[in-house]
Amino acid sequence: MSRYFTALLAEYRPLLLFAVRWLAICAVVGALAGTASAGFLVALDWVTQWRESHLWIIALLPVGGLLVGLLYQYWGRSVEGGNNLLLDEIHSPKAVVPLRMAPLVLLGTLLTHFFGGSAGREGTAVQMGAALADQLTKLFRLHARDRNLLLIAGISAGFASVFGTPLAGAVFGLEVFLIGRLRYNAILPSFLAAICADYVTRAWGVGHTHYPLLHAPTYSITGLLSAAAAGIAFGLAGRLFGVATHAVGSVFKRYIAWPPLRPAVGGVLVALLVWALGTTRYIGLGIPTIVQSFVEPVPGYAFALKILLTALTLGASFKGGEVTPLFFVGATLGNALSGTLPLPMPLLAGMGFVAVFAGAANTPLACTFMAVELFGHECGLYVGLACVVSYLFSGHRGIYSAQMIGQSKHGLWVREQGKRLRDLH
Repeated sequence: MSRYFTALLAEYRPLLLFAVRWLAICAVVGALAGTASAGFLVALDWVTQWRESHLWIIALLPVGGLLVGLLYQYWGRSVEGGNNLLLDEIHSPKAVVPLRMAPLVLLGTLLTHFFGGSAGREGTAVQMGAALADQLTKLFRLHARDRNLLLIAGISAGFASVFGTPLAGAVFGLEVFLIGRLRYNAILPSFLAAICADYVTRAWGVGHTHYPLLHAPTYSITGLLSAAAAGIAFGLAGRLFGVATHAVGSVFKRYIAWPPLRPAVGGVLVALLVWALGTTRYIGLGIPTIVQSFVEPVPGYAFALKILLTALTLGASFKGGEVTPLFFVGATLGNALSGTLPLPMPLLAGMGFVAVFAGAANTPLACTFMAVELFGHECGLYVGLACVVSYLFSGHRGIYSAQMIGQSKHGLWVREQGKRLRDLH
């Protein structure tokens, strides 16, 4: 018997040490990322309210773009890759991510929203979380294999803390860098960092947007087929978003040689469009319109305008994330589909909210978890089906060009396995 317990102890001792070690590391990662996200969310709320109270500032969006461009031209060339830089470091580790990534993306995003660009916040939180986490590599004397786990933990922590969704954040970190596969050896660090970061952000007293609990009809063939049909539309919308953003970026790089001038010109175009539309509902995060999509009809073209303005903003090299604009696109598209598909409008808006993101980011599991955390478990099957179908119909495209295809979405595309998205098209 004593020999059995000795063998059992020898087997589990390394696992216990691994768990304790990563609990300590992820507590630090969570504290850093959670605090950074809390400060960012407070600052973002302030600049958004100030802009909406002083709409004349949108006329200065080209100036804001020039400031962002100069910021990265002279101080941020090593980190201008943003989220794609982080994914590249996970795939092919080279050097610790410069700490300057965190303050630069924070300032760049705040300037983008202050002057009236259309962007999100996930990219900022993820970059801050990962950059801060990576600084612990030397402090904790981590090996190269452990540094990958640290970067994944930082990504999870940033995502979880900025949206208040620890489960989705944990899975996002595991799912985002390798399409079709999960990195299971990182599952404990990812979950611990996400939980700690979300707790820290809430401990600072920073809240998140509350969405209604979604009530789903009893499962039926008609209902599930409708969810699948909606998933196709959401996947195509996610694909369009990614293609449009990358296309705008390519055009700006081709015709404007000096990088700081790109966001300045983009700022002119966005400001003119806002003036022509006569409304600010399609710039910034667009949270009021997202919330409205759950309770009453919104214009059927709202999702297309948000894609256009966000593609111009981010393609011109303004800073910010893609995820909240994708929430906007999905919620408003789902709202529009309620006139065609026999599902409740709030449910379709919620399905679109996460499913367009699932297709554009190639993260169907994280998005399903996010729906359960935000909207309740009752909608889970409908939302999960929409996310999976959206993931399939977005093809091998996405908003993150550094994503690598670990498992192709279809047997016909198997030759693309092992390649990054940017190398395919």
